[in-house]
Amino acid sequence: MRIAVTYDNGEIFQHFGHTESFKVYDVEDNKIVAEQVVDTNGQGHGALAGFLFGGKVDVLICGGIGRGAQIALAEAGIKLYGGVSGNADEAVAAFLAGNLGYDPDVRCSHHDHGEGHTCGNHGCGSHSCH
Repeated sequence: MRIAVTYDNGEIFQHFGHTESFKVYDVEDNKIVAEQVVDTNGQGHGALAGFLFGGKVDVLICGGIGRGAQIALAEAGIKLYGGVSGNADEAVAAFLAGNLGYDPDVRCSHHDHGEGHTCGNHGCGSHSCH
């Protein structure tokens, strides 16, 4: 199994669509056998699901994520565990132990502004993702 975590300086990055790197963990027999930080090369939002699919990721652990990205991940067969915060390594350990706290209804709050909203209009930095 391959697990990816939105990653920034050891922590789970809170906005999937702006993720600049993922920490990827290879797991065998419920133990981490390899891990690496992978740069997204400037890809964002919709392209990230394809990036993870191409990297043969099975599971994504992240903070906030919009509905469109959730759909793209589901179509790619990637299981989503969103609404997670804190240390990336600790989250993966909790996932492997079967006790990761996550929100199955997670979403980025700024994606609810309405029809035609684009992050470029105001920078997304002023929003909180849950």
